Amino acid sequence: MSKIYIVGIGPGNYEEMTIRAVKALQQCEVIIGYQVYIGLVEPYFPGKEFLSTPMAREEERCRLSFETALAGKDTALVCSGDAGIYGMAGLFLEIGQEYPDAGIEVEIVPGITAASSGAALLGAPLMQDFFVISLSDLLTPWEKIEKRLHAAAASDTVLCLYNPSSRKRKDHLRRACEIVLQYASPDTVCGIAERTGREGERIQICRLSELKDTPVNMFTTVFIGNSETKEIDGSMVTPRGYRIGDGGNG
Repeated sequence: MSKIYIVGIGPGNYEEMTIRAVKALQQCEVIIGYQVYIGLVEPYFPGKEFLSTPMAREEERCRLSFETALAGKDTALVCSGDAGIYGMAGLFLEIGQEYPDAGIEVEIVPGITAASSGAALLGAPLMQDFFVISLSDLLTPWEKIEKRLHAAAASDTVLCLYNPSSRKRKDHLRRACEIVLQYASPDTVCGIAERTGREGERIQICRLSELKDTPVNMFTTVFIGNSETKEIDGSMVTPRGYRIGDGGNG
């Protein structure tokens, strides 16, 4: 019986792939994914068969994975970050209903999502509760995204924003910041992490009033702190609440 692995490859560089993800890709004969992600993993897995499709062809990649496995080949379907966080796992399982008698074993392999990798670059912004919200309205109506932003901002919870901008929606981060500013101080500490784990990696710490006019793109993850978040020696830190120096046990 053939097997399909749905593999989150993390931020993009080999060093930040999990050992489990590497082993899954080593065990497969065929690796399938978006062209950019195939380009990231191909140098490290010689001898494999690589199949790729352009952006917005996710359903095609899922069906291609099934067809390849039905041909008797262990297959990996790769996506960036974590396979189950804005990744391919959910869509794959939905499309799997089209193959009820395939007899194919499926294993979902988690990876490091952008919230984790970006936070590590910035310092420690996610030490308390936080929301992760995608600003892409390709699959979710903007009206629903706005409701989520209002709810998150009103609760004084750290926000992590995925997909903050693209060529077709350049103003989404500004609109999100304007919503948050209804509840938070303009001096709220914020951070951006761009191209995490890839060439051109960079970070920036700023205030909420500055963030709304900061250039970002689809490779950027945005962090908006809560009322306790601070900047410490160039790092973005949301205190966990420990009483430092009170003599208590840690």
